[in-house]
Amino acid sequence: QVQLVQSGGGLVQAGGSLRLSCAASGRTVSAYAMGWFRQAPGKEREFVGHITSSGISTYYADSVKGRFTISRDNAKNTVYLQMNSLTPEDKAVYYCAVRRGFSGTYDPKEYDYWGQGTQVTVSS
Repeated sequence: QVQLVQSGGGLVQAGGSLRLSCAASGRTVSAYAMGWFRQAPGKEREFVGHITSSGISTYYADSVKGRFTISRDNAKNTVYLQMNSLTPEDKAVYYCAVRRGFSGTYDPKEYDYWGQGTQVTVSS
């Protein structure tokens, strides 16, 4: 079993930056892909990006490409989401997730464990 605990998030002005962290416990996740998703009120959970188990490759949704960066520190069993140039459209609850495979996907149903979610609010 894997437990994911998220931290970071909060309120930021448009154009600002935030970094989310997702720390895994219970077992090492270095062999697993990690993904980030977000969900705005009244909307379905949306793919943000994912990173392969090695950390060599990352993939992003078009809406965040060039602004968001996913990284991981396997020694710390932690994955990060650096968010820059935030806009009010980025406001959502953000979730990290683990997929028991080398690479992630855009489909949330393919993920096995989820963090508790953290609120990101961007003021205009």
